[in-house]
Amino acid sequence: MPSEDKLPLQSSRTVFPRTQLAFDITENLAKFPHCILLTRVGNFYESYFDQAIEVARLLTIKLTTRSWGGQRVPMCGFPLAHLDRHLKRLVQTNKRFAAVCEEFRRRDGSFERRVVRVVTPGTLIDESFVDHFENNYLLAVSTSEGREFTPQSVGLAWTDVATGEFYSQTVSMDSLRDEIARIGPRELVLSSSLKSDSSSPIQQALAEEEVTVSYIDLPPDPYPSKALTVLEHMSSETETEPSTPVCSHNESSAIALLTGFLQESLLEHMPHIAAFSPTHQSSESRVHIDAHTIKALELREGNREGGVTGSLMSAIKRTVTSSGTRLLGRWLCVHFVVVKVIIPDLSLIMLSLTPIGSPSTVASTINSRQALVAVFHSLPHLRNDLVRLLKQSEDATRIVQKFLLGKGDMEDLLAIRDTIRIWSRIRDITESELDSTSTVTDQINLSESDKQDRATLRSAIGTFADLRNLAEKIDLAVDESVATKKGKTIAGGDVEGIDEAILEGEDLDIAPQATSLGGESRPWSIKPQSPRQAFPTVQRKNDYGTRSTSVSSLALGSATFQGWHVRITKTKNLRNLGELSELGLFEVSRSASSRTYLYAPWTALGTSLMETEAAIYQAEKAAFASLRSEVKIYGTELRRNGRISDELDVALAFANLAEELKLVRPTLDNSNEYNVVNGRHPAVELGLLNNGRNFVPNSVHLHPRSRLHVITGPNMAGKSTLLRQTALIAILAQTGSFVPAEFARIGIVDKVFSRIGAKDDIYRDRSTFMVEMLETAEILKKATEKSLVIMDEVGRGTTVKDGLAIAFATIHHLYTVNKCRTLFATHFHNLADMLGYNGEGLSSPHVKGVFPDVDFYCTDVDEIGDGYFTYSHRMHKGVNRDSHGLKVAQMAGMPTGVIAIALETLERLQDEASTSAGIPNATAMRSVGEAVYHSRQ
Repeated sequence: MPSEDKLPLQSSRTVFPRTQLAFDITENLAKFPHCILLTRVGNFYESYFDQAIEVARLLTIKLTTRSWGGQRVPMCGFPLAHLDRHLKRLVQTNKRFAAVCEEFRRRDGSFERRVVRVVTPGTLIDESFVDHFENNYLLAVSTSEGREFTPQSVGLAWTDVATGEFYSQTVSMDSLRDEIARIGPRELVLSSSLKSDSSSPIQQALAEEEVTVSYIDLPPDPYPSKALTVLEHMSSETETEPSTPVCSHNESSAIALLTGFLQESLLEHMPHIAAFSPTHQSSESRVHIDAHTIKALELREGNREGGVTGSLMSAIKRTVTSSGTRLLGRWLCVHFVVVKVIIPDLSLIMLSLTPIGSPSTVASTINSRQALVAVFHSLPHLRNDLVRLLKQSEDATRIVQKFLLGKGDMEDLLAIRDTIRIWSRIRDITESELDSTSTVTDQINLSESDKQDRATLRSAIGTFADLRNLAEKIDLAVDESVATKKGKTIAGGDVEGIDEAILEGEDLDIAPQATSLGGESRPWSIKPQSPRQAFPTVQRKNDYGTRSTSVSSLALGSATFQGWHVRITKTKNLRNLGELSELGLFEVSRSASSRTYLYAPWTALGTSLMETEAAIYQAEKAAFASLRSEVKIYGTELRRNGRISDELDVALAFANLAEELKLVRPTLDNSNEYNVVNGRHPAVELGLLNNGRNFVPNSVHLHPRSRLHVITGPNMAGKSTLLRQTALIAILAQTGSFVPAEFARIGIVDKVFSRIGAKDDIYRDRSTFMVEMLETAEILKKATEKSLVIMDEVGRGTTVKDGLAIAFATIHHLYTVNKCRTLFATHFHNLADMLGYNGEGLSSPHVKGVFPDVDFYCTDVDEIGDGYFTYSHRMHKGVNRDSHGLKVAQMAGMPTGVIAIALETLERLQDEASTSAGIPNATAMRSVGEAVYHSRQ
């Protein structure tokens, strides 16, 4: 027989289970073939067979082998405390699924091992590496196969498992990619039937998204059972009157896909379906922002290496809570259903109790948000007090969801208690402040608008549910001094949060019947009210421990194999043991330096202690379970309060932002006007200020008689910045924020489109020019009279004639068909002539032709002598026919000789163009090249 270290390595396909552990592992590998299996064995998570080789490589841990019944198999492992660290590398970095298998002690001492959860990129709950400032969405896309499938529409359902937010919507196939970009899911779920169908429109739409895609079998008939069960509870979160479900079959199918995937992944942590109630979404009340525009305007991420630097989010974020930051991100990019609440006697539409769509297209919604910002901006002391309180609050939405998922611990209970108290303080302080400014004199000094703004705040604060009774129950039951130390060790068998306990050296066993056998006084997290019978017994144990004897080294203790015993350890005391014999001690073992005795009263006391400790443990579990149930009962109220708190956080952030950056409250109406005086780009302005430079503001006035502006000017003179800031100001205004300008009146925009910046997509066989044309085509197909369009350099990347023709045709379509508000930046100055501009010089007036509603603006370069120049970023009427590209080349550091040749070439080209009454022909071009060449020899 070969020696053990010479045995051949075996895979899971060739090993036959010979132990219970081997059987459990092979069985779980068969059940979860798509996952990396992490099996708990004692204080380690281990991986075996072929997977161990992959796990060791991905995690950079040691690969070893283990002998099982004469066969050697690969294996690797890591301590329990490192689970989150390695899940991050497996799931987030390498996009692998991990099946976490835990062990549970049976009464006979054996272990049951079962997978309690499958961790995927879209089903993260409370792992330490989860970014609490962003949503981690799981999105299902479906077309309800076998039903009334309409290839023009698809159903969407998405959720953040960690917060419990759950939404559904039906969208057109054309807008699917835009919706995915706006939602920003970490994982997509599709029907298994699409896995091999690369020609599916859904697969083609997803091809451009770098996101993990999972597949699941669609239930044979999901609509009347699971999906409609969900729909019955759709209104439970909003506390509005139930209505007939409006979900299409596509949408219901997506809900069924999503809930089915969650059940397969969360397993024992899957909440009751009623706790996962989707909110139906509509696109009518929010601004449509397509995928290109989200990236071009840098709403969430900057264009530099994908980081947040330079993004709108980084420039305006002043929120102080993680949940408030998530809400701000959703308001900027993601849409939500609007619920109108009418305040009696004021006829004022208040804040919705659900996350409202934003940027919004509903004037009343926008005005309600601006009202809160205005009040907080006018009351700095109240603003500072509320910000201080919010900084101390916890993420109630995530904590409630943890309890719904069967998780949560004592610290979470205390966090709920503290947050409820903070909510009460916010309400009391705000009402007190509003009451103090409601005197007759103050009311006279307040305008009607100010009064309505304060009424809005008072009503919003009044919607806080009073949960002080729940806070008091938690406070009376939980011993804070112990719970904060023990953390997650008393979670009723919660295996997800044991890392901290192990790091602190606690003897923690997942098995619920585990108790302390050493007789040490154990601190109980639940205050001792019901199980008081334990403490006399514990005191009897302490009395025995302090009884005086002449044997100073006598110790009372317990051990697994010797039970409750007496031990003497010092050699000199072994010579005189008569006193112990008189006490009735019975020797059970000895060594050269110690003796071990059994003592009947001590053994009886030990048995009593074990029974009492177990009873206290069970009582503590029961008390914790009761508190957990209490939190679930108040789940709706806690979530509602959390949403109100988040909206207050965002409103306070907007107020602080307005104070810091000198923003003004915009006026919004239903006109087709856009009038912004001295507007600024918030992110660019902050970047310049950080470098000691000032931002040059610009004004834009679009209206029915001037709805399309053609903008010309040098490179680097601020055309693209103007375009972007125009769109960003509209988005900020319709989000509810004040805006960076001196004055702003904006007709509500239904869609924002941009065609700015582009790069090639070689993987999908798309040149830079093709990418630009695809973006332009989307705008021309979708823009309406209420839309705002910004376009830059349409037609570049091809010949001058082709580019000019495309640019003119694009403007013609925007002007005659879309009829939207448009800023069109270009270096084709001949385009101005084609559109009817026939003025001489930059200051000549525009003589209106067949395009009377088109106006022309430009920037310029100021020459200051000796070859130096500055950019005049201020926009003014006219057309600039010189792009000054060579100046940018000079600024970029191109060699002096190259710049000199370029200048000479430009002069000769201009001379040839003037003599040939147009673009020089081939012969003329050859002569220019030869002349420049010979002049440099």
